[in-house]
Amino acid sequence: MARWPLVPATDAPKNRDPEPPEGEAFPVTSTGLASEQPLRSAAFRWFLAGQSISLAGSAMSPVALAFGVLEVTDSAAWLSAVTTAALVPMVATLLLGGGISDRYRRDIVLRLTSLGAGLTQVGVAILLLTHQHPALLLPLSALNGIFQGLTTPALRGIVSNLAAGRGLQQASSLVASARNATRILGPTTAGLLTASVGGGWAIAADAASFLLAAAFFARMSLPNLPPRTENGPTMLGELREGWSYFSSKPWIWTVTFAFGVFNALNMGVWQILGPVIANETIGAEGWGLVLSARGVGSLLASVVMVKLTVRRPMVPALSSMTLGAVPLILLGVGATTLWLAAAAFVAGVVSEFFTVVWETVWYTHVPERMLSRVGAHDEFWSFVPIPIGQLSTPVLAAAFGTAAVAVTGGGVAAVAMLMPLLVPSLRRIEIKRGGD
Repeated sequence: MARWPLVPATDAPKNRDPEPPEGEAFPVTSTGLASEQPLRSAAFRWFLAGQSISLAGSAMSPVALAFGVLEVTDSAAWLSAVTTAALVPMVATLLLGGGISDRYRRDIVLRLTSLGAGLTQVGVAILLLTHQHPALLLPLSALNGIFQGLTTPALRGIVSNLAAGRGLQQASSLVASARNATRILGPTTAGLLTASVGGGWAIAADAASFLLAAAFFARMSLPNLPPRTENGPTMLGELREGWSYFSSKPWIWTVTFAFGVFNALNMGVWQILGPVIANETIGAEGWGLVLSARGVGSLLASVVMVKLTVRRPMVPALSSMTLGAVPLILLGVGATTLWLAAAAFVAGVVSEFFTVVWETVWYTHVPERMLSRVGAHDEFWSFVPIPIGQLSTPVLAAAFGTAAVAVTGGGVAAVAMLMPLLVPSLRRIEIKRGGD
């Protein structure tokens, strides 16, 4: 039977886990709280409740912030500056967040970062409500981005501390269901709050969600990590180890870089050219329907994945992701609202199917003690190309036309999803069913 290449015992670093057989999984490190039926675990229920509340606030924030800033400044340039002030520190902090979340208890990291994000949003709300100069929002936005960058790797690893075995996919699906439900309800709630009482109060609601989430996370106390030896690795050494593991696993980095390409094209075409094309074709109402259809598809898929298990999931997961590029192509050919909404619904389904599969594979095939560090690289390298896509898409559209850029971008994005399937180890990865 084909196996993962093994590191000889005499040459293996002391803090490196041995490789599992090809297609098999690392045993999940038990915390005494992990369960194959996560909803029966009080710790997981506290986490799910806290994360759902936090996600609801995060889903409200973009709408509330956009209209809150415009209410004060009436300037798209200031809105862009405030948004960028959060995005850049968030991406820059991801790798450090991975090291912190593998070095310290992830529940403590989550409660501290949620508390910090809540306090920064309180500051943003006060500035908006008192109509202060928008320049004062920039440092608070940067701090919020840092807290989000530290949070993301902790979230990437904590499910493995709270669920085990077949419960991993169920836990991932439940969190995904909460995320997708808030994506549908959050923007609408934010819009109603903004229209009735103003964007500042909607941001205040977001701040309250972070603070409440921190209180919930405080209830799911994980056991302390084993004490570190005097000659143990430094933080820098552990970060290097995370990069070494990531870069030595083609089944990981090929998917990461494929999504870097996909994200750059999707965010550039869908988020930048999408509203421009829609304004000339299906209108704002039609575009809103298309976006809602994608959210419904994502929610449906995450609910189904609570029960559905695919033994060798990566081939269908990546192959189906080619359908996620179809809406870009339909945008370019001037499709009607109905066709775009149908394609967006399918794109939501396949995107969430892949997300749940990837997270489950991640939890079972990456050593638990490196989940956050390696996950931070996965997030970082797939996020970095997004600003490039967003900045270059308008330039390309001006040179070659919006239709040509949308169709070409969709085609390239679809091909990018198939490239990782050239890696044999990726095709053979399995998710074990309970009792296997």
